[in-house]
Order: sequence, then C-alpha cells, then structure tokens
Amino acid sequence: MDKQETGYDYIRYKQLLAEAVDETRRLELIETMIRENARDRLEAQRTADRIAITAMTVARVLGPR
Repeated sequence: MDKQETGYDYIRYKQLLAEAVDETRRLELIETMIRENARDRLEAQRTADRIAITAMTVARVLGPR
C-alpha cells in the first residue's frame, strides 16, 4: 500500500494485527506500519480532527451575528 495521502486505516491495521499470529507476521506488520508511516499519519489525522472540532466550537459560540 503506497497511499501516503490517506488517513490512518484502523480497520486494515486491526485486521493485520489479528492475522499476526506468529513472529514472521508480527515483523511484517511492524515493517508495513513503518513503511507506511502509520504513527505519523495517525497523529496528523488526530490533529486535523482537533482543529475541525475547535473550528466548529468557535463557530457555534460566535454564532450568526
């Protein structure tokens, strides 16, 4: 998977983790997550979510004037 522009794929990583029943598969999962910069993308997605929530809150507090 070479999709740097996509967000953190919880479902896919959860499935890969469930399938990682032996050392080889666990190492493959780790390598995949490193290669895909999973942690960095998750943090970027969380940051974007926080910003969106903050913007919505400010808009709601200020409301139409």
